[in-house]
Amino acid sequence: MSNTLRWLGHAGWEIVTSKGKKILIDAWLSQNPVAPITISDLGQCDYVLVTHDHADHASDVVEIARTTGATMVAQPEVVSRYSQLAESQGHKIQAIGMNIGGTVDLGGVRVTMTDAYHSSESGTPAGYILTLEDGKVVYHMGDTGLHINMTTWGELFDIDVVLIPIGDHYTMDARQAAHALKWLRPKHALPMHYKTFPLLAQSADEFRRYAKETAPDVMIHELEPGEVFRLE
Repeated sequence: MSNTLRWLGHAGWEIVTSKGKKILIDAWLSQNPVAPITISDLGQCDYVLVTHDHADHASDVVEIARTTGATMVAQPEVVSRYSQLAESQGHKIQAIGMNIGGTVDLGGVRVTMTDAYHSSESGTPAGYILTLEDGKVVYHMGDTGLHINMTTWGELFDIDVVLIPIGDHYTMDARQAAHALKWLRPKHALPMHYKTFPLLAQSADEFRRYAKETAPDVMIHELEPGEVFRLE
């Protein structure tokens, strides 16, 4: 059985591992204009990871945790914010707090929190490197600008797939994202955080062009919301 990565639009992903673990990252569906499914379509999930507390990443986390039974994973301050929100709505959610540089074992999936250059009301922005049960490595970069620390993560991990923001305005643009590939050295890159709003880049064409020059060995895969990438 292969690992599957389904793009939920914007920065949201559903990862189902080869062992059947279902992990969501920044699953934003209720107000997402390009969301391919609704929260009720998710079914049972094991974990929901949140990179930072902006509405287009975290505003559905309480409802997702309540509906799917998923345990929330985020920085302690973000966990506190949404745990209190859940309690104010009469719910209690399970949560794990962690921080940048730390690693937690989520039922055989090892998750390392990385730094991201962005903003946040609570906690600080982050990304996640997931080492799946079969050793495959997936890096969700979160919302970030280009920064040299990416080089270190590329040295420490043999990254199979990077989920990389390319939309500009709030995150890296196409040129910066392509340069990040040079540092991260992944085998595959799946662009995200674009096409959602008119303010963002509307295609990955420019990213693909820069990546061909800067990181020609990286395979670029442009998904439509709802499409699945299989990681063998």
